[in-house]
Amino acid sequence: AAGMFLRLLSDVRWRAANPKWRRMTCSRRSTSSTAEPHPVSLPAQAQVVICGGGIMGTSVAYHLSKMGWKDIVLLEQGRLAAGTTRFCAGIVSTARHVSIELKMADYSNKLYQQLEQETGVKTGYVKTGSISLAQTQDRLISLKRVASSLNVMGIPCEIITPKQVAQLHPLINIHDLVGAMYVPEDALVSSANVSLALATAASRNGVQIHERTSVSHVSVQKGRVTGVETDRGQIQCQYFINCAGQWAYELGHSGEEPVNIPLHACEHFYLLTHPLKEPLASNLPTIVDPDGRIYIRNWQGGILSGGFEKNPKPLFTEGRNQLEIQNLQEDWDHFEPLLSALLRRMPDLEALQIMQLVNCPESFTPDMRCIMGESPTVRGYFVLAGMNSAGISYGGGAGKYLAEWMVNGYPSENVWPLDLKRFGTLQSSRTFLRHRVMEVMPLMCDLKVPRWDFQTGRQLRTSPLYDRLDAQGARWMEKHGFERVKYFVPPGKDLLDLDQSKTFYKPDWFDIVGSEVKCCKEAVCVIDMSSFTKFEISSTGDQALENLQYLFSNDLDVPVGHVVHTGMLNEKGGYENDCSIARLSKRSFFMISPTDQQVHCWAWLKNRLPDDSTLTMEDVTWKYTALNLIGPRAVDVLSELSYAPITPEHFPSLFCKEMSVGYANGIRVMSITHTGEPGFMLYIPIEYALHVYNEVMNMGQKYGIRNAGYYALRSLRIEKFFAFWGQDLDAFTTPMECGREFQVKLEKGMQFVGQEALLEQKQNGVYKRFTMFILEDHDTDMDLWPWWGEPIFRNGRYVGKTTSSAYSYTLERHVCLGFVQHFDEKTGEQLVVTTDFINQGEYEIDIAGQRFQAKAKLYPFSSLFTHRRRKDEVELSGYQRE
Repeated sequence: AAGMFLRLLSDVRWRAANPKWRRMTCSRRSTSSTAEPHPVSLPAQAQVVICGGGIMGTSVAYHLSKMGWKDIVLLEQGRLAAGTTRFCAGIVSTARHVSIELKMADYSNKLYQQLEQETGVKTGYVKTGSISLAQTQDRLISLKRVASSLNVMGIPCEIITPKQVAQLHPLINIHDLVGAMYVPEDALVSSANVSLALATAASRNGVQIHERTSVSHVSVQKGRVTGVETDRGQIQCQYFINCAGQWAYELGHSGEEPVNIPLHACEHFYLLTHPLKEPLASNLPTIVDPDGRIYIRNWQGGILSGGFEKNPKPLFTEGRNQLEIQNLQEDWDHFEPLLSALLRRMPDLEALQIMQLVNCPESFTPDMRCIMGESPTVRGYFVLAGMNSAGISYGGGAGKYLAEWMVNGYPSENVWPLDLKRFGTLQSSRTFLRHRVMEVMPLMCDLKVPRWDFQTGRQLRTSPLYDRLDAQGARWMEKHGFERVKYFVPPGKDLLDLDQSKTFYKPDWFDIVGSEVKCCKEAVCVIDMSSFTKFEISSTGDQALENLQYLFSNDLDVPVGHVVHTGMLNEKGGYENDCSIARLSKRSFFMISPTDQQVHCWAWLKNRLPDDSTLTMEDVTWKYTALNLIGPRAVDVLSELSYAPITPEHFPSLFCKEMSVGYANGIRVMSITHTGEPGFMLYIPIEYALHVYNEVMNMGQKYGIRNAGYYALRSLRIEKFFAFWGQDLDAFTTPMECGREFQVKLEKGMQFVGQEALLEQKQNGVYKRFTMFILEDHDTDMDLWPWWGEPIFRNGRYVGKTTSSAYSYTLERHVCLGFVQHFDEKTGEQLVVTTDFINQGEYEIDIAGQRFQAKAKLYPFSSLFTHRRRKDEVELSGYQRE
């Protein structure tokens, strides 16, 4: 085999050096619509201008025109489908970890299946199925988790043995495999032709398509799109969609108002061969070998094989230097590890005749998820880009969701994981992107275990206490660019071990977090929660109160000094944000939201508050360090430091006071902890942060004080049945569905956004209920741990998925939170979920194909906890996403 490999490589190098062979490229030119450069002049105006004629641009055009919007112009700087789309490997795969991506891929597959019939354009659609191989037990667990999700969504899928792999694909070497996942409905297409089919259907529906037209500039007035400048003149428009693929970043920055689109291209290599002696059957399954970092598909009787190498090459750091993407430099040395993996997986390819090594750009994003949605700074500016080499799988679904978003104001599914607004401006630094995509591309194949963290682009946003906490053994994770502590490694523990705790089972930090939780329950802990998003909203008259009353569901007309938990709802009653608002004075409010709400919440409020000079909103996230003092002795520590009475009589629950702590004054102290435990949040002006932290730690010594992290917080909040926004709550979840009616004042005497939808739910009942599950027959030491996204079964039938989970050290059990739905067994119709329906079921949670019995609860069972405090003192609601 070694001799054969060397022979292949020398053959390859000869080809690379031989100029005649290099001209025989297989670049099948896409059919250009016309030979004439520009027979038709551009229209002077349109409702929508789409930039980019690849799979994304044509899919959005197709879906918008299907939904009845006709006044659409699509512009492509080269020819249709001549960018990354032309070089796409054409594999349509539904095996995805994130549920929204899985739904997009499933829709794409169904769409492409009927596209040829609808348009008459040959798309090359072949249902081949796909086989994902596992060389390790951990990889097999990962595949089993995906298989559970596919099965409950009605996508056929099975875990198979190595022997079954050999039956389905006789050329595969199975000796090092422990198993595989087979998805029979996965398919192959010619991606360029799919694009042309979508464009054909769109133009029949009235969409105007212009090739060889470059967009240079997007015009903006008063924060709205007004038109685009092209090299062939101007077009006025209300909506602009950036589907420019790898050029999306530059195009975003070329407007009057820059739109940050964090993506960066890397080189992506794959190999094409001549047909084999016995040409491969066209319906042979596609092979994905993540442990070998490669994929292999049939290509015209030969093979197309590419992969995601460990040392990727970022591309085109500056400038839009090509109209159409030509095949970039071959680099056989770079491809060698992937070629070795291919030959190990298909050792009988001795007579392989290589036709070409294709090298094309592919765009990657900072978190490996694609980017869609409206810009937070420019109304009417939409983006669909950054597909992380899954463009053909997502193309149909992504185009559909974006079209719905534009036509209806919201998509039909929760797309928050893909929303452009999940990023801040800081993720758009060129250096950050270049370094991050070099980490992201190899991660496409790396094992996704629970709670892994990116290594690049770290220590970007930090609290003033960062170094102090780091020196005390803090282990860090990152959220929205902000460093946050997971837990603290006690002195004398082997630090290296803990960084290796990548597992689907009980992690190494189990006992550490347990002792932090115990300290929160029995003494007092400090958690640095500075990453929370913090806004101040004030006015000269009553404008602040009046506007906030309309935008929030709870009554904010409370006495000064009170804190209100409330939702910021959309028209359907769903949570756009879940926050705490303190009334600082008659005319000013302090609003605390989850960390990743900074961009989304700002844009939501900006777009809905009147443009009024008497009303101001300021983002003060960076002005305050937030310390969470949790535990029964928090009151002792604080009263000694402030010389102020903070007994429940003077300082009731959900109260906010400005006070001095140590020598520092102007500290906002709130009697909430976001966990249901007693304690206080201290919002400290940043220059006093170190002083106050030191004072708290010194004073707390005699009460057994210690530092704690977010993992302890998660365990506390989940056992108290607190939902977090972005994880449990989203734009499709209402207060009525998660037991938060008490946070809504339906009778507050004035209208608020989402009120009608909630009144209707109150009258007619809800179709899903937020439920707590305690795992019964689950062995924490030996069994796989739940994570989130696990299917929930009631009396053997699938009823929903978990949204978050944690081990409860109090109950000594795992607790999962999730939503339960009720479908009629015969008709499949969705029915109202009643309390009886929840209480009368037998439940199981499916973890990677293994089902564990679970007890369902609709209410937090405070009676199980030692702290039996008066009901009015208990914070009934927590939120903030972990």
